[in-house]
Amino acid sequence: MTSKTQKLLALLDGQPVIPVLKIERAADAVPLARALARGGLRAIEITLRTDEALECIRRVAAEVEDCIVGAGTILSARHFDEAVAVGSKFIVSPGLTRELAAHAAQSDVPLLPGTITPGEIMGALEAGLDFLKFFPAEQAGGASFLKALASPIAGVKFCPTGGISAKNARDYLSLPNVVCVGGSWVAPDDMVKAGDWAGIEALAAEANKLRKN
Repeated sequence: MTSKTQKLLALLDGQPVIPVLKIERAADAVPLARALARGGLRAIEITLRTDEALECIRRVAAEVEDCIVGAGTILSARHFDEAVAVGSKFIVSPGLTRELAAHAAQSDVPLLPGTITPGEIMGALEAGLDFLKFFPAEQAGGASFLKALASPIAGVKFCPTGGISAKNARDYLSLPNVVCVGGSWVAPDDMVKAGDWAGIEALAAEANKLRKN
């Protein structure tokens, strides 16, 4: 296990579900992060899929002490640096390129890169990365695929993301090579738009009960 893997695992602190958030309005970022943290999900991923994403990360990093904010949908070294500059404590990418791997190696901020195939996983290992995002999880073969990887690619840990919900999260979390899952079901768009922070806190609390023994 690499030092950066240990650092990222320490940030997650056994959290079973990482909220994957696409936030349209920067004004929603702080109350949303606070609701999730109150429910026990302190580490969150804000994806760079909206014009407000970097501002959302900046606000959460500056104003929500209980929250550990990371940036998702990082596609380049420039994205990586922009996210770190506004306070991201970890970086998540849908895939891994040589450029991104080399750039991440020069940073103290840990990278959780997306992989699917055994070849991609081996490439990540060669880059010194042994805690990986399995994305898109359901579309790429689901829990049964990851289970099949546990023996031939031992030592690699995963955070499956993509198509995961309260209904199938346990299927993944029961696997020995899965640390946590990423999902958006804990912060549905309609509840965010309505400002239903109490409802989101309740969803987070339920998700937090999925902690692995």
